[in-house]
This record gives sequence, C-alpha cells and structure tokens, in this order.
Amino acid sequence: MDITIIGTGNMARGIATRALAGGHGVTLLGREEAEARRVSEELGGGARTGAVGDPPAGEVVVLAVPYGAVEDVLAAYPDRLAGKVVVDITNPVDFASFTPLDVPAGSAAQEVAERAPAARVVKGFNTTFAGTLSDGRVAGQALDVLLASDDQEAKALVARLVEDGGMRPVDVGPLARAHELEALGYLHMAVQGPLGTGFGSAVKLLA
Repeated sequence: MDITIIGTGNMARGIATRALAGGHGVTLLGREEAEARRVSEELGGGARTGAVGDPPAGEVVVLAVPYGAVEDVLAAYPDRLAGKVVVDITNPVDFASFTPLDVPAGSAAQEVAERAPAARVVKGFNTTFAGTLSDGRVAGQALDVLLASDDQEAKALVARLVEDGGMRPVDVGPLARAHELEALGYLHMAVQGPLGTGFGSAVKLLA
C-alpha cells in the first residue's frame, strides 16, 4: 500500500524505514520538498517527496510531527483527510519543563479526531523511539506497537503495516485508550535518564 508521512524528523525517518522494509510505497512531506528529498536520499531514495500541503498519497497518513505542530498540519488539510487513516504518533509534552500537557479532548489523538472528524484516526508509534525503528528490534525482540482506534478496519490496516515492517501490533482498544498510551509514552521518555538507556529501550508486553 502507499502511505504518506508528514514530517522529516527522526520518527518520520524511522517509520519510513520500517514501511519501506515492508515493501510499501512512502511519500515524505516536509516543510519544504528539498528537506523531504534529503531524507529520502538518506533512506536510500525509495520514498517519493513533497511539501506539507501537497495532496496525501495512499490510504494512510502518518502525523510524524511534534504535538505542537499538529494543529498547523491539520489546517493545511481542511478537507483532504476525509476517509484517510490518520496515524497520530504524538505525545502532548511541554519539553521546556518536560511535563505532560493537559488536553481537554482526553488525548492528542482524540483532539485530532475532533479537528478532522471525517478521518479514521489511529493512535500508534508514540511509545516507540526513533532509534529503535531503524531495524524494528531491541535486544533481539520485535518492537511492540500499541494501537488504539474506534475504527477496526483502520486499526487492522495500520497493524498490517506494523507486521510487514517486522514488528508486533498490539490492539489496546478504542481511541479513548490513547490517553493511557500517551501517559505511557511520557513515562517511557521520563525513565531514560535513570535507566541510562539513551532512548534505545522498548515497551514490550511478555506473557
């Protein structure tokens, strides 16, 4: 399938790497196309490129931008996300004070759903770190990608992308569970200093 990744930062690169490894088509959209082109070349040139505001290609659109940039990105696509599976990877954190932000909607993902009501919103990838997405594994274990959505078909489509990239999708329930996922994402970041893991750890469910 074809996916559009909005953003050119480390998470965009990591998700693009896994999607390309899974045999999917990727379009990277940056603030400027030249920025996206540089990232595509670094990844081996397999991704198409464009600028934010260009029409999204494919069924899936990944918002691989900081939480504070989501509003502007959605404003650039007032009607063009209708019917698209929109993956919100953000964690609402004030990085100046490194404290969680209060989101009246309940979570960043629910806020996206309110602002783009015709989109099929899935929360995912917010508990994974960019560096671990380079090969999708930590300590020999496939990454768990926790997914929440009210749209089962949309969640299944993202789960397929995760599996094709060599990782394990974990269905955590409806979109309301994004609140807990974002708390877990923040906690995973917060323990990096005490553990000394340098953002190279993973959240893994074992049984």
